[in-house]
Amino acid sequence: MDINFDLAVSNGLVYTNNGLKSIDIWIKEGRIAALGGPHRAAEKIDAQGMLVLPGCIDAHVHFRDPGPSYKEDWLSGSTASAAGGISTVIDQPNTDPRTLDRISFEMKLERARASSVVDYCINGGPGKIEELKKAGAQAIGEIFCYEHSDPEIVRILAETRRLGLLATIHAEDGSIIKEMAMALSSRQDPEVHSLARPVEAEVQAIEKVSGWSDRLHICHISSGQGLNLIERTRQEWTREETVAAEPKSAAHNNANSRLTCEVTPHHLLLNVMDYKKQGSLLKMNPPLRGKADSERLWEGLRTGSIDILASDHAPHLPEEKGEDIWEAPAGVPGVETMLPLMLFAVRRNLLRLDRLVDALATRPARIFGLAGKGAIKVGKDADLVIVDPKRVAEIRADRLHSRADWTPYEGMKAIFPRMTIIRGSVVWDDDLAVGPGYGRFQGAQLQ
Repeated sequence: MDINFDLAVSNGLVYTNNGLKSIDIWIKEGRIAALGGPHRAAEKIDAQGMLVLPGCIDAHVHFRDPGPSYKEDWLSGSTASAAGGISTVIDQPNTDPRTLDRISFEMKLERARASSVVDYCINGGPGKIEELKKAGAQAIGEIFCYEHSDPEIVRILAETRRLGLLATIHAEDGSIIKEMAMALSSRQDPEVHSLARPVEAEVQAIEKVSGWSDRLHICHISSGQGLNLIERTRQEWTREETVAAEPKSAAHNNANSRLTCEVTPHHLLLNVMDYKKQGSLLKMNPPLRGKADSERLWEGLRTGSIDILASDHAPHLPEEKGEDIWEAPAGVPGVETMLPLMLFAVRRNLLRLDRLVDALATRPARIFGLAGKGAIKVGKDADLVIVDPKRVAEIRADRLHSRADWTPYEGMKAIFPRMTIIRGSVVWDDDLAVGPGYGRFQGAQLQ
């Protein structure tokens, strides 16, 4: 029998569109060429006793490059991604300079091409949106509501929609935050950060933007009330679609696909009580909420009401995070620990494996237009994560790869991948296995 494939991943329990199957994966020229069957390949990986999952997509990272790259750059951030089973990342535009036009986009793209070891997309900011689309921006945002007036947001959303791009929203209303921060300015305890950016700020921002655009992705939802509003808005949009479609069948509606949202591991696994142990290290935007909010977010993730998981990986050094709660920068690292924490959640029966794959592969690929990603299927990129479900470890900052050099999940149990494969090449095998620049840009550059 002739050798007609480059790589075989054999003997694993493979996650397919029809569930887990004991089949071999045959890879040629970076793509999945066959599933099952008697073939031969030049190389073989024995995945006996392992789960083989689609490569994961982290739709929300801040790699700080260009900018304060001592906190993170494309090489360190993408290495952390590969070690955590992330095969594709979407970087946000609030770097230095911000990604607001073609020049700043191409500056970031050049750095990513030189250094990233995982595949990547780059979001554009709310600047010269048509230029950013032509340069290959995957979406516009995250759009920080608290940085813009209402008329500015209306204009940004209208232009984004006109150009057929997805608007991704950081939903916190600036007027509420300003009022609360002034009233609480004398307090120094870490909990004041959550009080200064209350649930009402999230709810009001979601309510506003969903009245101004009919295609939105809400980033890092943090509250039960915010999720409830998203669910009600989808129901209202569905009713409107049904009425508009009469007398035809109302079976088809796309409200759920036009209003999507994400949740982070930190809003699931941490709450305001954790300030007592970690203080200003846990300052993030939107902030931590109560335990009841975390439980509601878990429910939304389980049912699929929350579409995807995303890390909002926003690294800062420990000495920066240790400043006064008003002065400490907001954000926590998380790209390397997201999948491992969620795999352990599956082990604890907090989440089904099929919902995890949906939230970290299938739906992110669909929402952000990554046609070659998101599934183990013939014709797709051969992006795979090989996992030993019995290999449970404690998270330790000194074993992670981000330049942040700390983690809010220190000591928590997790299941780290055994191997990460991107486009048919082993990128992570308990160590980095490719050189800087292996990652490939996934945006559609237009001329």
